[in-house]
Amino acid sequence: MSSPPRLRRSRWLIPVAPGSRVTRLELFYDLIFVFAFLNVTGLVARDLAVSEVAAGVVVVALLWWCWTGFVALGNVVRADHGVLPVLGFGIMAVVFVLAIAIPQAFVDQPDDLPGPLVFATSYLIVRALTAAGFLFVLTRAGHTAVQLAAVTVPPLLAAVLIGLSVAAPWWVPADAVLEARLVLWTAALLVEYAVGLVLPYAHWSLPSAGHWAERHGLIVLVALGEVVISLGIGPGRFDRLALTARVITASVLGIALVAALWWLHFDSLAAGVEQILHGIRDRVRVPLARDVYTYLHLLTILGVVTTALGLKLLQEAVALRHSPLPGQVSTVLHGGVVIYLLSQAAIARRAFRRTSSSTLVTAVLIAALAVPGAHVAPLAALTVLVAVCGALAVFQRMTGGRRQIKASLRREEHAVEEAASAWREQYL
Repeated sequence: MSSPPRLRRSRWLIPVAPGSRVTRLELFYDLIFVFAFLNVTGLVARDLAVSEVAAGVVVVALLWWCWTGFVALGNVVRADHGVLPVLGFGIMAVVFVLAIAIPQAFVDQPDDLPGPLVFATSYLIVRALTAAGFLFVLTRAGHTAVQLAAVTVPPLLAAVLIGLSVAAPWWVPADAVLEARLVLWTAALLVEYAVGLVLPYAHWSLPSAGHWAERHGLIVLVALGEVVISLGIGPGRFDRLALTARVITASVLGIALVAALWWLHFDSLAAGVEQILHGIRDRVRVPLARDVYTYLHLLTILGVVTTALGLKLLQEAVALRHSPLPGQVSTVLHGGVVIYLLSQAAIARRAFRRTSSSTLVTAVLIAALAVPGAHVAPLAALTVLVAVCGALAVFQRMTGGRRQIKASLRREEHAVEEAASAWREQYL
């Protein structure tokens, strides 16, 4: 197998080394996504109709694609050197406009700029900037025409579909505009996501497994932070959350649920997958990196955002003293955790070639709890959910696979610290 083309270091671009990690500038970019995810929950929280939920899913998927495109670019060249910071700040500004347009992404509001047009234009600008960055990098590295086509053709096809969605009021009946836009946006995103299927055949490579894994781990942390923000802000119908024992109890239980979700992903699963990715070389890394991180981590983010919405609505029910918990709220809250657990089981299956029976059984149990959860008080439903997720976290802590991963991780950390100390002793 021939080695992929190599990008030479220059004043404009610095190639990523195999041991590269995430830069502080990339963390700065991710701050935008805290606000963007928060706006998604605000969009759906107004109305839990099927069309609104579908709109929320589409928005999460396109936000993810905006983010993962820039992550892929940052895995080829350093994001904090040369021309990349300028490109990054431009993308950051346009993504912020995209985020503030989320509440009007598919439906026009009176006295405002056309929301669907602003939303679509912002997305297309982000994709154009990312594609331009890739083209600049790939042409300087002498990559193939197939790779250049993979970067340019799908965004162009998606742009046509998105343009049709903006023009939907001209050719679709007024009562079907929202549905037509959702269908066209979904088709555009499917075209974009299909790029990953051809990358292994386009002689693509993943220079730094550590950067790729760490970057995706940090965006999961960003999403979990959004859960905390949603829980703290509450329903958004009041100037402040009432300082009552019920609200405080719901807040503590919400934080416990977030902690359990963090533990289920970061305690051993994320580290174990990264170790496997490090053990695979060259282009054969691409299918695993694509499946686990680009595709399955989207489900993880979707589960986290849905859970954030469920906690936001539950906090509203607690503040308004609603009992039992409304059925839609129970479905959203339990459904979000189920999506999250299924994504974790799928990641483990793809990376370790084993089925996480405990995670799947817990997901089925939580899905079943959504029905009785709509017939009990909000705090009771949340308490049971936290207890089930906490029990799963404790059970997985006792498994032998976790001990092996932790031991390997400690040895790696010790080796890296020794190497860094030796270098500093010699040169600093």
